[in-house]
Amino acid sequence: MVTIVRVSPSDAVAGRIVRAYLTDVASRWYGRTASEAEVDEALADEPFDDLAEPTGVLLVASDGGQAFGCAGARFLGNVAELTKVFVSPTRRGTGLGAALLRAVEAACREQGVAVLRLDTRAALAEACALYERSGFGRVAPFNADPYADRWYRKVLEP
Repeated sequence: MVTIVRVSPSDAVAGRIVRAYLTDVASRWYGRTASEAEVDEALADEPFDDLAEPTGVLLVASDGGQAFGCAGARFLGNVAELTKVFVSPTRRGTGLGAALLRAVEAACREQGVAVLRLDTRAALAEACALYERSGFGRVAPFNADPYADRWYRKVLEP
């Protein structure tokens, strides 16, 4: 049975699933399997230690003790930035991504967040499709992230 729980970014399970996420994203960026050094660099470039209350939340989806997905949000007042959304390739297409998004949205509402936003790349086609199915709309860029070419936002209903 799949469970989705809040975890500390310092928890070992968080480190493993975020590393799997960055391996997947970096490998797509390079067009080949990313090296350990490249993933280490991505971890240094994209820290996630702030994804714990009061500055954020990190959720991990697991089944039988094995983590298969994650999603986080950084709280920025009444706006939150969605980050580290990942579902293992073996679990894609099962609804786990949508369940993670719903759980992040609930955590954001608890914090009084009215708007959830994110940046991503069109090459992450599964993610873009998930966001659009989940009610996120494309918006003008709100940051200068060199790896992003799509920006989304969703107004959260109270």
